[in-house]
Amino acid sequence: MSTVKPNYSRPLDIKSGRVDMSHGSGGRAMAQLITELFAAAFDNEYLAQGNDGALLPHAAGRLVMATDSHVVSPLFFAGGDIGCLSVHGTINDVAVMGAKPLYLSASFILEEGYPLADLKRIVESMARAAREAGVPIVTGDTKVVEQGKGDGVFITTTGVGVVRDGVHLSGDMAKPGDRILLSGTIGDHGMAILSQREGLTFSAPIVSDTAALHGLIAAMLDSGANLRVLRDPTRGGLATTLNEIAKQSGVGMMLHESAIAVNQPVEAACEFLGLDPLYVANEGKLIAICAPDDAQRLLAVMRAHPLAAQAAVIGEVLEDAHGFVQMTTRLGGRRVVDWLAGEQLPRIC
Repeated sequence: MSTVKPNYSRPLDIKSGRVDMSHGSGGRAMAQLITELFAAAFDNEYLAQGNDGALLPHAAGRLVMATDSHVVSPLFFAGGDIGCLSVHGTINDVAVMGAKPLYLSASFILEEGYPLADLKRIVESMARAAREAGVPIVTGDTKVVEQGKGDGVFITTTGVGVVRDGVHLSGDMAKPGDRILLSGTIGDHGMAILSQREGLTFSAPIVSDTAALHGLIAAMLDSGANLRVLRDPTRGGLATTLNEIAKQSGVGMMLHESAIAVNQPVEAACEFLGLDPLYVANEGKLIAICAPDDAQRLLAVMRAHPLAAQAAVIGEVLEDAHGFVQMTTRLGGRRVVDWLAGEQLPRIC
């Protein structure tokens, strides 16, 4: 993403202008879009190098890289938008590997005819999220597709981070007896998307939980607790993420429904629509699996952080060759929390 200043006397018409095919042509119009909109918002010393990539300082430690594409619909929703979501999502993917996120790249596919004012709003949201997280967007790319061949804006972000010495987290490390912790309520993001998409209103607003979790994770790592696994339960929700971990580690799990918090409006919306909140996406929550003796210490550290004030121990890891995830219900029964065959809610991140 070059930041070379084109010699234009007329600035972009942000207020009423729209994306056109020339904005992806590689010519002056594209240079102006990048300079006046993207580079102005993302400005930092690495982006200002003006090259096709960013030359970054050497960082000590093991490198982690994660990438994610964001195709959420609608692009703007209660509690966020595709811009901040694309930053938070990739930061979290790096952080749950135990890494400190350092840099982001961003790639945009824009649809011809998309309003420049809305694009500016998205870009500024990304820039704000990156600044607040302390993780700069250092390089990127822009393409334009014909009208009708996109959906306004698609964003792909890639993150790079480093893992400190002595930290090793992986989905294959859960052991029988370990405790399963959840940082807060579930289902907020997915139901915020669905309620806006379908024009549904409820007695209390449902707001996405999108947030960058690396500060919370750093505090958890600093606690000295013996952490085995960290994951953010995005698409497929809590249930799918735990099934993935159980499969990787070759273990079973027992959850306790009474310990899993769901905001009342989310619970009501799920009941109304016939959805199970265990499978609804989250964008600002994490699952932690730790050694049993460290669970209470880790829980106290999590609850001291504003993003995990409602953290709870929600279950334990079992020895189970079948890898079943089960749950004791509020009524005293037991159910299998299985994989879904498909998605409950498409296009939620």
